[in-house]
Amino acid sequence: MERTLDIFRALADPTRVRIVALLRAMDLSVGELAQVLGQSQPRVSRHVKILADAGLADRRKEGSWVFLGLGDPRRVGPLLAAVDAWAAEDGADRVTEADIARLAAVRADRARAAEEYFEAHAGQWDAIRSLHVAESEVEAAIARRLAGEPLGRLVDVGTGTGRMIELFGAEAASAIGIDRSPAMLRIARSKLDAAGQADPRIARAELRQGDMYALPLGPRSADLVILHQVLHYAQQPGAAIGESARLLAAGGRLLIVDFAAHDHELLRSRDAHARLGFDDEQIAGWFAAAGLDCAPAEQLAGDGLTVKLWLGRRSPEAAIKGLAA
Repeated sequence: MERTLDIFRALADPTRVRIVALLRAMDLSVGELAQVLGQSQPRVSRHVKILADAGLADRRKEGSWVFLGLGDPRRVGPLLAAVDAWAAEDGADRVTEADIARLAAVRADRARAAEEYFEAHAGQWDAIRSLHVAESEVEAAIARRLAGEPLGRLVDVGTGTGRMIELFGAEAASAIGIDRSPAMLRIARSKLDAAGQADPRIARAELRQGDMYALPLGPRSADLVILHQVLHYAQQPGAAIGESARLLAAGGRLLIVDFAAHDHELLRSRDAHARLGFDDEQIAGWFAAAGLDCAPAEQLAGDGLTVKLWLGRRSPEAAIKGLAA
């Protein structure tokens, strides 16, 4: 009963109700919330603390930033269902609609910064990716992780210069690389054309422009999806994982290669990283929400940064449920 009272006390202020609505849309920093709400950061921080103490919000420190998301789904889920039911009776909430519209500006700022970085650094992309752990070591670990069963239909999300397709496209039944940046795709086409001279199977690979949150492929269209050093650029990592998982057929695999959680703030300001790595609990939670079973992670320690490989698999039971839905 006391916990229930805490929840309702936390929602007794309209600003905190607005914060919960915004966090349903995406994880946000305190500064971004303050920007959308038009309030000072100290004031927003006090509201966030009350929500977190009630279990309605989750705070995660990444370098000098604190990212906020919704709390435990078991606690928040019934509350959101009630809010949706009340909203259906009362009609549109103009305050929430205005907040979500302002949130679009935050999304646009993030996307513009990342896009400018990609366009400016496309030609040096492979070298940038090798700055932390030797890429040859990472690629060998990926090959080990994928060994032992056919690759099937491969989709490389955030393909960049096409390196994953260059490495594994010949072994796959088909290969598609997707990236938002036209500059990256131009370089990828050039590289894959050159690689295709030696192995025509690589030349058959497709490259498409697309967004990691809205991939231009249908459900169950892939047997293997790779997110190689992509997720730390995602504004909404859980949504990106869920969209990649949507592509998987029964038994299909999602491989994420990215940094373990760290506090190297320079990567955010200099290299446009949206998130400073991830821990196993985060990835396992996002995998579970996407209907994937999570295998034990593998890690490669570097000079100050650790690269980790997380592998999720779509169980046949989850695939059957997806078909029924």
